[in-house]
Amino acid sequence: MDAGDGTAEGPAGLSARLGRGDLMAAECPSRAVLRHLTSRWGVLVLIALQSGTHRFSDLRRKVRGVSERMLAQTLQWLEADGMVKRRDFQVVPPRVEYALTPLGVEAAEKVRILADWIEISLPRIVANWEAGEPTE
Repeated sequence: MDAGDGTAEGPAGLSARLGRGDLMAAECPSRAVLRHLTSRWGVLVLIALQSGTHRFSDLRRKVRGVSERMLAQTLQWLEADGMVKRRDFQVVPPRVEYALTPLGVEAAEKVRILADWIEISLPRIVANWEAGEPTE
């Protein structure tokens, strides 16, 4: 059932009503968005931007381990998908800031739930690793 705001009610939600939708189709464009939002760097950038506007160097410090190239590429993907707004101040030295768009705020809330679940569940996950369960 549609709640009138584009969201689906109930545990099954939109995916069940659409029979998992086109996301399961290899050629579905939503797969690109899924790849951008759920990539390791996409998730971390969205979460980092939840605290507000950041410059590139600030994001790089916050998202430790990301290369300059991967951060730039991730920001470009998220900007193209409408999740991130890039603001170029046209000054020397260059100054660029990144912030979440309203759509990005929604996406960040969703991936934050997954990230929080991973953090909370990590002891159980590590126990499986130590028990010799396959990891990939």
